[in-house]
Amino acid sequence: MATVLSDDDRRRLGATFDSVADLYHRARPGYAEDAISWLLPDATARVLDLGAGTGKLTAQLVARELDVVAVEPSPAMRAQLIARLSTVDARAGTAENTGLPDADVDAVVIAAALHWFDRPAADHEIARVLRPGGVVGVFANRRDSSVAWVRALNDVLGARLAGLPRSPRSTDQARFDPALFTPPERAEFPLRQSTDPDGLADVIATRSYVIDLPERERAVLLDEVRELAHTHPDLAGQERFELPYVTVVARSRRK
Repeated sequence: MATVLSDDDRRRLGATFDSVADLYHRARPGYAEDAISWLLPDATARVLDLGAGTGKLTAQLVARELDVVAVEPSPAMRAQLIARLSTVDARAGTAENTGLPDADVDAVVIAAALHWFDRPAADHEIARVLRPGGVVGVFANRRDSSVAWVRALNDVLGARLAGLPRSPRSTDQARFDPALFTPPERAEFPLRQSTDPDGLADVIATRSYVIDLPERERAVLLDEVRELAHTHPDLAGQERFELPYVTVVARSRRK
């Protein structure tokens, strides 16, 4: 089970994404559009995508014709974002020091990144850049374990990764400083990603705790994932299939 990481583990695992930035962008899904609609008030105009990574959520916000500023500390991840979204204001920065002016944005969105932030310093920075009444939203995609083959995949991962430090979902930590923010509201929305056995292995390969494995152990794990995709009764014989997720989103307002 994922737990709150030590500071050393958090910094070490967070740094692993530089080595897989291109694969991360190709393999990871976006987020359910209904989740974004639920989060953002109709009057939202300017949004900070904090810990924007390669721009998975950024692209969805841009498609809604929002004014988006993306802050990402990883040079490799940020380069992927800039290459694909050249018109976005993409900046080097951190959750604790965004470089934005006070009360600059209507909303802050955090997609699968909150667990990498230093708290409560990040809470204070988010409050600083948000306009009063602005919303902060935290996104995470959870594999849908109501599906039998996904449960089997989770069993494979659990057996191989037992005892290793793993980051919790961002939405599990989405309670911000109560002096600054309202308690979080939560909602869940279905999401499906079309993939194949190699694509499924690629998704798993972008998890920090998998990137961090010794090369041989990582290769064995990914081979097991491909084998499951080829042989599980619900998937056998299918060249492509859908990986079901639930997009979990939590929102709070700046007091």
